[in-house]
Amino acid sequence: MRETVRPGDMMAVCLSRLIRNGETVFHGVSSHLPMVAVLLARHTHAPEAVHLNIPGGVNPMEPALRAFTSAGEELYEPACAAFPLMDVFDLSMRGGLDVAFLSGVQFDREGRVNASVIGDYRRPKVRLPGGAGSAVLIPTAKRAVIWRTKHDRRTFAEKVDFVTAQGHVSDIVTPLCHFTMAEGKLIVGSVHPGHTLAEVAENTGFPVQYYEERETPPPTEEELAWLRRIDPRDLRSIEFE
Repeated sequence: MRETVRPGDMMAVCLSRLIRNGETVFHGVSSHLPMVAVLLARHTHAPEAVHLNIPGGVNPMEPALRAFTSAGEELYEPACAAFPLMDVFDLSMRGGLDVAFLSGVQFDREGRVNASVIGDYRRPKVRLPGGAGSAVLIPTAKRAVIWRTKHDRRTFAEKVDFVTAQGHVSDIVTPLCHFTMAEGKLIVGSVHPGHTLAEVAENTGFPVQYYEERETPPPTEEELAWLRRIDPRDLRSIEFE
């Protein structure tokens, strides 16, 4: 019997594999999974990727994350250079940011992101924090990669209640699957081990399409070893608690 893959491990690895060697990559605050994913990529298949973050540290070299934050001094103190947040937005608007890791609360088939309200905007059921930098980075980064640790019909809706941002969403990674953008629509690129395409369809509020039924390759021993070294406090699992 195949060993169950923990969702935090699978999502961190899946996000990491979306980073190409040499790309400039940014993640924001409350972004433990992308933070671990970027560090994992730099220690495995993408050593020349450039890691940008909220504190402003470029390519922090300390391998072990110790603080329960994705915006702490350990992303700045051991960095090889400083690159302030305002410069990240400028870089993105000039076309120099390859990947921005972002999230939201609700998404639709066209990759529109809602992080503002649930329900009518003027009389919302829930008022959310808003898009912060998403409204700038999603349209301007070459690729906006979304992660979300909840996968249900309310999260992946036929139509979002409010469009906080839209633009260059290329991929969405969830505990069930990896969506990728094809011809302006999200399709299932792969289903994670232990889950099925039927399960993805049942928990998605828009019609699920795919080119072929494919399983996400499980984490390798090398990837798991680096995850344990990079993230000994298991920050990648915080959102599942």
